[in-house]
Amino acid sequence: MRIGLDIMGGDHAPKATVKGAVLAREILPPDCELVLIGEKDNILKECQTLSFDSDRFTIIHAEETISMNDHPVRAFSVKKKSSMYLGFEMLSHNELDGFCSAGNTGAMLAGAMFTIKSIPGVIRPSISVSIPKGENDYTLLLDVGLNPDVRPDVLYQFGFMGALFARYVHGVENPRVGLLNIGSEPEKGNLLTKSTFQVMQDSPDYLFIGNVEGNELFGDRADVVVCDGFSGNVILKQTESFYGLMRKINISHPFFEKFNYENFGGTPILGIGSPVLIGHGMSSSVAIKNMILKNQEIILSGLIKKMIKAFE
Repeated sequence: MRIGLDIMGGDHAPKATVKGAVLAREILPPDCELVLIGEKDNILKECQTLSFDSDRFTIIHAEETISMNDHPVRAFSVKKKSSMYLGFEMLSHNELDGFCSAGNTGAMLAGAMFTIKSIPGVIRPSISVSIPKGENDYTLLLDVGLNPDVRPDVLYQFGFMGALFARYVHGVENPRVGLLNIGSEPEKGNLLTKSTFQVMQDSPDYLFIGNVEGNELFGDRADVVVCDGFSGNVILKQTESFYGLMRKINISHPFFEKFNYENFGGTPILGIGSPVLIGHGMSSSVAIKNMILKNQEIILSGLIKKMIKAFE
């Protein structure tokens, strides 16, 4: 297994990215190869600072960097010697089994669409996040920002992709899929949710349990909750602020720590032909480590091949 990491991506790169790779390297099995893509001298310098043998990594030198301020599509098209571009190139040529970066989110999405492309049959890829609802249980929420405007058939597919992820990554045998709405009754909601409910209610592809309200997200009502990217992103940012508030008023509990973005590392792009994870721009070394480990988990699950087969 070969996992690629964009060393130059993120607000705290390359210090945090190299240290995160070091932390992951100590956990990953010997047959899992970590490929660090970035400015070689910086990588070697950080490894030396950490007293870590750089020979335990495969290092791919990149002359350019796509910054957070770069125009996503233009930067990915022009900076073909950047760490992010080289990572996607390697992934598209099967030189990597997975790729992750905490760099420019728009450029990551552009790279995924331009080089990896969607799984045949998928209308729109989606990004998702696992919301904690118990000690080791999670609700997968999608979409959380990639698709602010969607159609009912797109939301239907989000339910299908989410159910596959919940089954093969979260380990839920028969995932319950719900539709985010402002009421539990079928007639509640706006034109989008009403129409989507009608499409989902007789689904032969997954177990649809109906509408899910916002106050049920952290309970055990559903294993997958589907929504447009606008609503999902608002919820995602709200959970981040909720965790920040808990820290601010000095409330400490293991459950609340599950809302710390560092602990889930990265957000997977569902619906494309390879495992790609996007990390938070402010990712620390711990977040980078967990993003790499999540990438490994998705690769081992065989999710992409199973998703391709499911859409045939």
